[in-house]
Amino acid sequence: MRTVAPLLLAAATFAAAVPLTACGGGAGRDPDTVKVVYQRSTDNKVRIMDEYLAGIKKRFEREHEGKKLRLIPVQASQADYYAKVQQMMRSPKTAPDVVREDTFLINSDIKAGYLRPLDDKLAGWKDWDRFIPTAKAAARAEDGRTYGVPDGTDTRGLWFNKEIFAKAGLPADWRPRTWQDVLEAARTVKRKVPGVIPLNIYTGKGPGETATMQGFEMLLYGTGEDPLYDPAAKKWVAGGQGFKDSLEFIRTVYGEKLGPEPTDALDANVYTRVTTEWLPRGKLAIDLDGNWLGKYWQPSGSTPWPRWSRVLGQAPFPTQHGEAPGEVSLSGGWTWAIGARSGTPDLAWQLIETLQTTDNATEWTVRDGQIAVRDDVAATEKYRASVPGIEFFTARVRNTHYRPTLPVYPQVSGAIRDAMESVTTGDASVAEAARRYDERLRSIAGGDGVTAGGR
Repeated sequence: MRTVAPLLLAAATFAAAVPLTACGGGAGRDPDTVKVVYQRSTDNKVRIMDEYLAGIKKRFEREHEGKKLRLIPVQASQADYYAKVQQMMRSPKTAPDVVREDTFLINSDIKAGYLRPLDDKLAGWKDWDRFIPTAKAAARAEDGRTYGVPDGTDTRGLWFNKEIFAKAGLPADWRPRTWQDVLEAARTVKRKVPGVIPLNIYTGKGPGETATMQGFEMLLYGTGEDPLYDPAAKKWVAGGQGFKDSLEFIRTVYGEKLGPEPTDALDANVYTRVTTEWLPRGKLAIDLDGNWLGKYWQPSGSTPWPRWSRVLGQAPFPTQHGEAPGEVSLSGGWTWAIGARSGTPDLAWQLIETLQTTDNATEWTVRDGQIAVRDDVAATEKYRASVPGIEFFTARVRNTHYRPTLPVYPQVSGAIRDAMESVTTGDASVAEAARRYDERLRSIAGGDGVTAGGR
């Protein structure tokens, strides 16, 4: 994070000193240079995006004589990256031409005037037909226009250590049917294999959106249909019984000491500890996490772990009581978008086309352990043989859910994390945390924008 401090201070200075202007380049911008902003991991060993974009830079500059690609990494946690990039996009002088944009932020950034619609470019681009409909929908805004080109998606499930399970007398082909099955397995590990963390579920404000999506929403979406936002009524759903039950699961994990110590769980860097320490060193039995973990343990990853595919198993995360379809996954994804204040939108689009050749798209999907969003990429042998477990996580797409890509979602997500943190630390009961969430939700969406929670 310290490596980008001067850049971010400059962004803040420009944002304060320069008023917002209409779309277009700022004075003094080089029309032959494309500025690209992306997130760099806070783990200094993880340079997957840096290395990939270094190759793209060479290819782009070779194929576009006299043009330059300026790579601007922002080394920060996910939440800090969102905030810092939005700060940069406020001023023509600091705004990027191309930005790596999380799909759940698209509508809020459009509302703020930060992104350029791409429909005019997509209309003549034959590769757009290669993208799966759900990926296209994730990049489409409330106004019906598309503001980003997806570069992959993801799914989530349970990772478990088969060696720890063997010591605990649990099966190597574990397939929990209900939430209680997950908790009972964690309790068995705690009883029979002391010294390891039975279960990790991300929680609280520190881990940011990881806690909301990878933790709470994996629970909530297993309690009933449209439990967070009702698309038919176009209203957010208040904290009903499913919301409270999800909070109760979190409270149980941390109240019974089945999870990490709360100080560790609430740390912004807990994800790094999971991937580089707790799982590889056999300190964690069960982890509710994403498909991409294996990339860190490959020979070229940040934490090479030759035995990981033999030690770790995967299982779908179940619905609350085993209701159909029996499992839950959440999917997200990132896009390449063009800043509204870009002075070189045509050249910026040419960069996105370079990023999205079949070969480059396959290379990125494999490098980053993504789930393919293009049919031609999914069909390649390189993708299908890329990492152990890729078929398991690709199969989760059929029962996955997407977050509401609405402008106020980031605020709703923050309210969810506050509720999670309060029950994790014991500062509030489940009922009190749910009541506070309802108050926040009505403040965010307005009384007319909220409907009663189900069950």
